[in-house]
Formats: sequence, C-alpha cells, structure tokens
Amino acid sequence: MSRFKAGLFDLDGTTANTLENLAFCANSVIAEFGLAPVEADRYRYFVGDGSRVQMQRLLSYRGVYSGKDDEPFLEEVFSKYLAFLSDHCSDGVVPYEGMPELISDLNSRDIKCCVFSNKPHNQACKVVASVYPEGSFILVLGQKDSYPRKPDPAGALMLAKELGVLPSECFYVGDTNTDMKTGKAAGMYTIGVLWGFRDRDELEKAGADVIVSTPAEIFNLVINQ
Repeated sequence: MSRFKAGLFDLDGTTANTLENLAFCANSVIAEFGLAPVEADRYRYFVGDGSRVQMQRLLSYRGVYSGKDDEPFLEEVFSKYLAFLSDHCSDGVVPYEGMPELISDLNSRDIKCCVFSNKPHNQACKVVASVYPEGSFILVLGQKDSYPRKPDPAGALMLAKELGVLPSECFYVGDTNTDMKTGKAAGMYTIGVLWGFRDRDELEKAGADVIVSTPAEIFNLVINQ
C-alpha cells in the first residue's frame, strides 16, 4: 500500500498544455497597446509565478517595463489581461497525453488528487473543467488574494489540511522551479515533469526528489512507495 494519500498537481505545463493559450491571450492584450506579439515558446519563461509576474516579464521583454515608474502601465495591461483571460482561458487547451489516465488510476487507488495553480482561481477552475471529466480532482485551487502565491507553501498546506492528510503523505507534481520550491517548503515529495515548460536542469537545481518523462512513471512511483 502506498504511503501517499494525496497528490497535488500544478496546472499550466503539468496537468494541461496551456502554452499556446497563454501566448494567445497575452499577445491579444498587448496588441491593444501597439506592442508586437511574442512567440509562444518564449512564454515558457514568463509563466509560473502568477499572471501579474507573467505580464511584467512580458512587458520587460518588450522594453516597456523597467520598474516602479511603469507600475501604472503594468496594472492597466494586467487588468485587461485578466478580463480577456476570463473569457478565453480554455481556448485550445488540452490535457497532456497520459494525464487523464494517470488521474483516473490514482483515483481508483483512493489517492486524492487536486490542482494547485498560480493561475487566477476562477480561470484555473474553468480550465480544469474544460479538459478533465467531472470528479477527476477533489479540489482545484488557483491564486486568490487571501493567501500568497507559490512558492509560498501556504496554499499547499491548506489543501493538505482540507484533504485530511499530512504533508508527508502528499506528493507534489510540477514542471518549474517554483513548483519544486513549493513542494519542498510544504514538506511534500516533489516530482518534476519534463513534458512542461522548463527543463531537467532547472528541476534538478530546484531540488526535485525525482524527475519523470511520462505520467505513467508517476503512477509507478506513487503506488510502490
């Protein structure tokens, strides 16, 4: 019997392939301000630390944000981005190959699965509902103003408490250093994935307990510990 009773999954780059969607939404918004679009692949390094940071990095890349004096402009762009994302956050989004099967298999072993994301909460819920069967995840938690964003472990610990499990009974799955830092800070077993937005080197440097290439590897790891 596995020592794990619950699994926390990052959303963007782990549970759902949202890269093209994130680029579409952000590029659509900055076009309103006369800024040229940025190739989707670049967004791998913009995302991961919340939508506001994503837009800050994007504007910095475009050379129109350099610090405090540009905060009003950032807030204007960010506000429009949130509104656009609310309507289009699930456009073209698909689950990564093998992930729906993994979640189903974990559920069949009575391992509680939930999503923990730095994407705004309502949008995170909408994305999950659009690409996974109802009931796949017991809980979905996106970013809210009531708790700090990842890598602060507050949200992860809150989820563990709500699930009725100890942090040491949880594994945390993600594709970025932010995810690995979150899981480590929460006292959870960290699993880095290579199908997402970042590479092995980043995950290793962030202290991932293990790094996998396919969802099936996660199942084998979890049930055999």
